[in-house]
Amino acid sequence: MADDADVTGPQRLSAFVHGHVQGVGFRWSTRVRALELGLVGYAMNLADGRVHVVAEGPRAKLDDMLGYLRGPDAPGRVDTVVERFEEPRGDLRGFVER
Repeated sequence: MADDADVTGPQRLSAFVHGHVQGVGFRWSTRVRALELGLVGYAMNLADGRVHVVAEGPRAKLDDMLGYLRGPDAPGRVDTVVERFEEPRGDLRGFVER
């Protein structure tokens, strides 16, 4: 089990969002929510119809973002979200749509 520093400190979230999430304002709304949470990163459409969300910040804020991605307020239809947490790289500025 990870110690508290691993769970509460800054981390990097990489989330692949599956469903009807392109052409519905999903990246834009994800950006708005990320900025509200003070996260940095990006949301990018993938050729297979998924959206890849990468965000860095405090773990609690990333958990909030993950809840948003899975929740009823996200536009379109989210079928599943596959996420991975890792060490932050510190190479992101702002939050952009790609």
